[in-house]
Amino acid sequence: MKYLKLFESFDDDIKSICDELNITNWTVNSDGTIDVDGDVWLVSKELKKLPLKFGKVSGNFYCYDNQLTNLEGGPNRVSGEFDCSTNQLTSLLGGPKEVGGSFYCYDNKLTTLEGALREVGGDFWCEGNLLISLEGAPREVGRDFNCEKNNLITLEGAPNHVGGNFDCDGNKLISLEGAPKVVGGNFWCNGNPIFAVYCLFPNYKSLMDSMDYNYLRGNKIDRKRLEEALDEIGQQIPDNIIGWDWI
Repeated sequence: MKYLKLFESFDDDIKSICDELNITNWTVNSDGTIDVDGDVWLVSKELKKLPLKFGKVSGNFYCYDNQLTNLEGGPNRVSGEFDCSTNQLTSLLGGPKEVGGSFYCYDNKLTTLEGALREVGGDFWCEGNLLISLEGAPREVGRDFNCEKNNLITLEGAPNHVGGNFDCDGNKLISLEGAPKVVGGNFWCNGNPIFAVYCLFPNYKSLMDSMDYNYLRGNKIDRKRLEEALDEIGQQIPDNIIGWDWI
């Protein structure tokens, strides 16, 4: 009887929290996690940590626009979307291992994608973080992959296959090594040192092979070296180019 009361008290605590957060259709598992049949909305509640330990969620799981620093207690499996964007996360450890829809973790403080799942059926958006590498990113992304506005200097670790668009705008890329092998939509790399050559010259691959990126010096472009490289493939620097950082 004593243990039954303890269990009932534990169950009552969960019910109280679920009622407060408008979480319905939930069941408690033997390990203390809860499964939810439907969506979980924990949006804009100033949460510093997740209030429960979740197991499976048959709908979407939204915990964006809070103050979360980690995903401890997050669901293991989400049939719909998982959105933890606009928090204070520094890693994705504790996040779901299966997501049927999209995974959004943009506008956090992520320095690594360690803890991310291997496959995403929808989008994977990690833009607006502090990433210097894509190591740990999903291998397969069904729709768009967005990693713009980070501190990437390489695409090593990027997904092998992206079904939609691949967007790495606004980073510090000096090469495209490690880029996805398959991109079903557009490939965007605006606002990177490599964009100057990659997007303007149709014979970029020949230029890349012949010069081995020797026209790049950090985030700046060696104009003389670039002129020499372009001359080899019958191109020249357009007169109306602006915004390039030359040395």
